[in-house]
Amino acid sequence: MATRQTHILGRILVAPSIVLLFLWMIVPLGMTIWFSLLRYSLLDPGSESFVGLLNYQYFLTDPAFFTALANTLVLVGAVLAITVVGGVLIALLMDQPIFGRGIVRLMVIAPFFVMPTVSALVWKNLLMHPVSGLFAWVSKLFGLTPVDWFTDYPLLAIILIVSWQWLPFATLILLTALQSFDEEQKEAAQMDGTPPLAFFFLMILPHLARAITVVILIETIFLLSVFAEILVTTGGGPGLATTNIAFLVYAQALLQYDIGGASAGGIVAVVLANIVAIFLVRLVGKNLDA
Repeated sequence: MATRQTHILGRILVAPSIVLLFLWMIVPLGMTIWFSLLRYSLLDPGSESFVGLLNYQYFLTDPAFFTALANTLVLVGAVLAITVVGGVLIALLMDQPIFGRGIVRLMVIAPFFVMPTVSALVWKNLLMHPVSGLFAWVSKLFGLTPVDWFTDYPLLAIILIVSWQWLPFATLILLTALQSFDEEQKEAAQMDGTPPLAFFFLMILPHLARAITVVILIETIFLLSVFAEILVTTGGGPGLATTNIAFLVYAQALLQYDIGGASAGGIVAVVLANIVAIFLVRLVGKNLDA
């Protein structure tokens, strides 16, 4: 009886927070859905009219949408590949007994705490600038022509910037998982003369499978909404070369002043993100049950 009363009391105490969180999420979502059904332009306030699903039709048939979707998938896939592979390698190095390991770990993790806008500005002006950047200086040092990253390889430049930001996160999660590996198994493998590559692929990598899945899940959710790095460096260009779904919605809302179309794009982005999230959550569940 006491346990049942405790459960009821706990639900009553938690209920206000749940209701507040629900309203915090549902009110903006409801407003976005309503705006997506209107012809609503900031250049002509007061002339809103109901158009139903016309905004969704325009957004989904716009050639810019397919380009933005492709850029989003390439960006997410490339950053995941770089951060997972790089995170595993760096975690293996950081797990070794080296002098000053604590300081090295702090330096490796530090980029994750830099604001995206600040890191984008640093990469744009100090590293990738075709005249005064560090990469240009190194190219000139070896007699090579400096690369104008944001003109010649704009999407690759964004991928490198975002990967630099998320690599510490992946490294931290994978290092934590790596340190939970049973030392007795490691010693037994060494005594049996197991080659390092075989030991990695047969024992270390399966042990890291759950951590890798968690990294992929969390990073994907955030990478689908990369925006600041694109705005600061390329502005979505040249043309649509670096425009992803998030930037396309921003451009429609605040550059084209089409709130109705942007709202429809926002709902489409939410639906796509939820489809990806559901798929990844199921993948995580399978790994956790394994």
